Amino acid sequence: MKLLYGIILVACVCLGFFILSKKNHEVKATPVIKKDSVRIIVDKNISVYNDPNPFVDRCLKEFEGFIKTAIVNRQAPGAAVAIVKDTSIIFLKGYGLRDTKKPDSINTRTVFRLGSVSKSVTATLVAVLVNEGILHWDDLVIKYLPDFKLKSDAATQKLTLRHLLSHTIGLPYHAYTIMVEDHAPFDTLKDHLKDLDLIGKPGELYSYQNVGFSLIGSVIEKATGKKLEEVFIQKLFLPLGMNDASASFQKIMMSDNVAVPHYITNPMMISSTYYSVAPAGGINASIQDMALWLKALMGTQQKILPQQNINEIFEPQVRAIARNHYFGQWKRVRKSYYGLGWRVITFNNDTIEYHGGYVNNYRCEVAINLKKKIAIALLVNSPGGLADQGVPKFFKIYDHYLDSINHWKRKPVL
Repeated sequence: MKLLYGIILVACVCLGFFILSKKNHEVKATPVIKKDSVRIIVDKNISVYNDPNPFVDRCLKEFEGFIKTAIVNRQAPGAAVAIVKDTSIIFLKGYGLRDTKKPDSINTRTVFRLGSVSKSVTATLVAVLVNEGILHWDDLVIKYLPDFKLKSDAATQKLTLRHLLSHTIGLPYHAYTIMVEDHAPFDTLKDHLKDLDLIGKPGELYSYQNVGFSLIGSVIEKATGKKLEEVFIQKLFLPLGMNDASASFQKIMMSDNVAVPHYITNPMMISSTYYSVAPAGGINASIQDMALWLKALMGTQQKILPQQNINEIFEPQVRAIARNHYFGQWKRVRKSYYGLGWRVITFNNDTIEYHGGYVNNYRCEVAINLKKKIAIALLVNSPGGLADQGVPKFFKIYDHYLDSINHWKRKPVL
């Protein structure tokens, strides 16, 4: 009998070890990566894939050569670039110096100010809140801000969140932007809007705003009962893994990895200007954050950012004639529109979703071609040739290789 108990005990121990070993093996198992697709782990939250297509590689090397030459020629102290193809990050690098008076190099976690690209990030947050049923695009502003007034009672009663995000409130162009630059509190700016004569009915005309656009921040705070930056963090930054992103002057000043702004090659102080209108111009982020955000806009985060909501922010809302010749550097513009926090630029047989930002001598450029499934973000710590030419240059290079990229076929794996 003792012998029988002993045999049973040994069998149970062996079975236990077998189950535990199998469980551990399953936990530690890693996905199989094809031989022709190399994954480079940049950070625990992000991977960069080397596209096996040799023509993509040639395109990226040519563009990188342009970036390096621009920095050598002092067109900028430094820059950071992210490129997303289909749903993968295929390029993510920093170049040059954070500060020309110090030896610290820019890397993928270096923080920049985004300027007006904040509008595109804010629209993405609203899309997340719409998905959760907290907000709706056509909600009336007075539903959340019952004391808010425009000069026209009729306009006040009709104003929606869609009008805020598309610059179709009816306010004069850049209303009170000078007061923003003079550090006027946002509540003061918001209250002064009732004194302005309107140039059109809500939804009727495009007129670019910083103060008017930033009313969406007050709406978000009222709808959620939380401070705006807290909502950005909880609903957008953390879910997407944007660990360096923030929406305040205090946060960028606390970072130990910041690209300081420059006038040509002379470093400047980081300014608190435009953080009072954070939804329009007060977001900070690294190029790693931008890459993850672009991935989400390419459809990789359907649970929090469904395709129908992405389509909504990119849908043209109003004709918006550009006041500069920037787009002419790409190719001949057919028509330009504004969506929800995004410009929509149409060319013959092509469309680019775009926004640029310029604040405190930082430049930020983002562009997405949904048809070609390619997107780019460029962060630069000074205005100048690199910031002006970078995104148009990339698309020219990419279009040059596009036929070869599309016709290349993978060699069969033997």
